[in-house]
Amino acid sequence: MTPLDFLGDYTLRSILLGSALLGLVAGTLGTFSVLRRQSLIGDTVAHAALPGICAAFLLTGTRDTLGLLLGGGVSGLAASLLALAILRYSRLKEDAALGVTFSAFFGVGIAMLTAIGKGGNAAQAGLDKFLFGQAAALTQGDVIRFALLGALALGTAALLHKELKVTLFDPDFARVQGWPVPALTALSTALTVLAVMIGLQTVGVVLMAAMLIAPAVAARQWTRSLSGMLGLAGALGALSGALGAGLGLSVSPGAGSLPTGAVTVLAATALAVLSLLVAPRRGVLAGVVRQRRVRARLLRGSNSGGRA
Repeated sequence: MTPLDFLGDYTLRSILLGSALLGLVAGTLGTFSVLRRQSLIGDTVAHAALPGICAAFLLTGTRDTLGLLLGGGVSGLAASLLALAILRYSRLKEDAALGVTFSAFFGVGIAMLTAIGKGGNAAQAGLDKFLFGQAAALTQGDVIRFALLGALALGTAALLHKELKVTLFDPDFARVQGWPVPALTALSTALTVLAVMIGLQTVGVVLMAAMLIAPAVAARQWTRSLSGMLGLAGALGALSGALGAGLGLSVSPGAGSLPTGAVTVLAATALAVLSLLVAPRRGVLAGVVRQRRVRARLLRGSNSGGRA
């Protein structure tokens, strides 16, 4: 299958563009969660979206994509704000607060999904695809909606870049400046929710966290600046989405295509592992080389001292 096949075919083009767009937005916005050391917040938002999707279906009775994503976004935002409130007003540690929150919401979502499946409503067919995603169902309309959500999220991050940066690295200074630090933190979480909304149909609630974390982790190995990390994480995320869609759909028709969401996550993970290994400053191989050089200098110094 050639690149022209992807560009010329309506379905393939939608899958490719939708996956690349997901990677761009998720990789960029996931940077804030990774640098804040709250990588689990993406997992919390993604898993907590499931009860919102189910509730939206029960309210509307249809599987309208936009309505389901809005329901998932509201539920994910509620879960993330609840987790942040628990962190602020209790003595629970971050991993415990986030873990309890997303487990509770995900459990409710599974129970609702099971109840809907037994309800006999024919419109619920395919609702369970939101667990692991179904990129093959993407349409041009979905891609346009994702592009609008992505533009809103990335535009907001660009507009408030300075405030988000200072709040991220020096919240005390931000408070002295009179900036609403809790509100800015909540806004950063809300941007993560928008990224999750884009990825629910493509990779699903289970795998979405990887698309928020892996590109940012990979980008962190290559740059020291926030602007550079944001741009590189977005580029690596888009590359992961394109690779996942391309590899998943390039399997011979007789064998059946691979699940695009899973392959996309594997591509993002592979880029992260490769970056951890070969990045020139932070990579494992660079660290081994530095250690050997230091050891060699110490041995030379020791030998020269012995001869003296």
